[in-house]
Amino acid sequence: MKEVTEGSLLIRREGATAVLTLNRPQALNALNEEVLNLLREALGAAAQDSMLRCLVITGAGERAFCAGADIRQMRTMSVDDGRRWAQLGHDVFQQVEGVRLPAIAAINGLALGGGCELALACDFRVIADEAQIGQPEIRLGLIPGWGGTQRLPRLIGVTRAAEMVLTGRSIGAADAVRFGLANGAVPRELLLGHALEFAAQFATLPPLAVSYAKRAMHLGRDLPLREANGVEIDLFSQCFGTADKDEGIAAFLEKRAPRFRGE
Repeated sequence: MKEVTEGSLLIRREGATAVLTLNRPQALNALNEEVLNLLREALGAAAQDSMLRCLVITGAGERAFCAGADIRQMRTMSVDDGRRWAQLGHDVFQQVEGVRLPAIAAINGLALGGGCELALACDFRVIADEAQIGQPEIRLGLIPGWGGTQRLPRLIGVTRAAEMVLTGRSIGAADAVRFGLANGAVPRELLLGHALEFAAQFATLPPLAVSYAKRAMHLGRDLPLREANGVEIDLFSQCFGTADKDEGIAAFLEKRAPRFRGE
């Protein structure tokens, strides 16, 4: 995966972690078609990079992680345009959710609308103490269109999600942690370091097992329990065809640290 040092999406490597930074601070890192397509390309490259173990997604500047979709771009959209726009966002965020790597949203500021939905598509969310997160689309005569009406209730429950979606009210970091929307809150100046420290643990874990576990949780989430358990059985059994399983068990029995290779 190549580093990108300028443009609307910055990409850099920190050890086995790829950091993707939305880089439109003048627009509060709002998502337009260009940025969504750049995210799609970066996610595809990350998935193919055997040296990567984790993704961190954050925003440039101190004000916003991502303030949502670019409203100016939506102003003249027709019904058909709106459908295509919604489908594009869903496709990209499904790619975030489905990528083999654990994905961490480092929410450094406002995460509103599409920004909230991008964070929801990640596996983990860490948030700056001063940040706000919410789905304010209702105040524009819209509803969330990139997964907010679906992922948010699954994550924090229907009652709390309904309050956020139907009123457009944002919540702060303390409530985000209390509701289970964020894994933790830290001062903004410590946020990226905290996210990278969290990400670093995946460099020592077996990448195939991590990807199988992530896949099992996402695939099974909406299935009846019996079918979901079938997904788990299938992916559990696939672990027995990996060299990492042999190494992990050997290291445990030999009382040494394992050396996983993703094979």
